[in-house]
Amino acid sequence: MQENTEKDFDFSLNGLLKFIFQYKQALLIVTVAAFVFSAVVSFLIPPQYKSTSIVFPSASTSVSHSLLGVNLPKKELLTLGKEEEVEQMLQVLQSDEIKKKIVHKYNLMSHYGISGSSYPQTRLDEEYKDNIKFTRTPYFSIEIEVFDKDPQIAANIANDITSLVDTTINNMLKERAMKALALVEREYVSLKEHKQMLEDSLKRIQSKGVYHYEYQSQALNEALGKALAEGKTKGVEEVEKKLKILAEYGGAYVSIRDLLERETEKLSILESKYSEAKVDADQDLPHTFVISRAVKAEKKSYPIEWLIITLSTISAFIMGLFLLIILDRLKKKNLEKS
Repeated sequence: MQENTEKDFDFSLNGLLKFIFQYKQALLIVTVAAFVFSAVVSFLIPPQYKSTSIVFPSASTSVSHSLLGVNLPKKELLTLGKEEEVEQMLQVLQSDEIKKKIVHKYNLMSHYGISGSSYPQTRLDEEYKDNIKFTRTPYFSIEIEVFDKDPQIAANIANDITSLVDTTINNMLKERAMKALALVEREYVSLKEHKQMLEDSLKRIQSKGVYHYEYQSQALNEALGKALAEGKTKGVEEVEKKLKILAEYGGAYVSIRDLLERETEKLSILESKYSEAKVDADQDLPHTFVISRAVKAEKKSYPIEWLIITLSTISAFIMGLFLLIILDRLKKKNLEKS
C-alpha cells in the first residue's frame, strides 16, 4: 500500500502545495493547537539557571621533593597538570565525599522536592547527575556546570565544589602522609636511640684510656721498643700496662666506632626522609588553578521557549501533513474498490 501511495501521490512542490491548500483548515487547526500546547507547556516548565566554574589541575608533585629534594626529577609546584591529573581530578569531583557535603549543605533532598517520595536516594542521584556536570575540555581543564532553579544557589554550588576539590585531595594525601610520617618517625627515633647507646658505650671505653686504637697501638709499640732498648724497666711496665688496656678494649672500640659511623650515616639519610615526611604531612597546598569562578546567572538557560514552540509547531505540521496524505490515499483506494 505504501508503494502505491508513493506512485499515486504527487510529491512535487506544486503537488504538496495543492494538497496543503486542500486541507488547509485541518492543518491550520493541528498547527495552532500544537503552537498553543507547546507554548503553555514551555512556560510551565520550571526555569533552570546555569553557572560554570573552570579549573586546571596542578601537577602531581610532592612538596618535600620539590622543596627539599636533591638530585631528584622534579615537577615544579606551579606546573599545570596534564591528562593523568585531569582524569584523577574528575574522579575526585565525582566522589561520594564531595557529593555528600553538597547534598547536606544545600539540603538537596528537599530542594529538589524529593523528600517523602518513593526511592528518594535513587531520585536524588539522578537529579544530582542531571544538574551537576563535570566536563573535560580540550585544554586539560575541567568545566564544572551546575543547573538550578535558583541562580544564586547554582553559582554557590559550583564554587563550593571547586573549593572542596582541594579539601578532598588534601585529606586523602594527609591520611597517607601521616601514616608514612609515623613509620619514618618510629624508625628515626629507634635509630637515634641506638646511636646514643653506641656513643655512650664508646665514651665508657674512652674513659679507660682508649681513644684511637690504630694510632695508640702504633705509638705504644714504638714506645715499648724504645723503652726496652734503653733498658727503662719502669717505662716498660707503664707501656705494657697501657697495651694491656688497649688489648682488652681495643676490639670493642673498633667495632663500636665503625658501627657508629655506619649508624650516623644511616641516621643522616633517615633524618632527611623524616623532614620530607613532616613537610608532606603538614602540606595544605591548593591542587587547582581556578580560571573562572561561577557567578549568578542573569538569565535562564532552560527552557528556551521560542525553540520549543518552533520545533513543536513544525513537527506537528509535518506529522499532520503526512497523516493526511496517508488518510487521503486510503480514502481514494477504498473508493476505487467500491
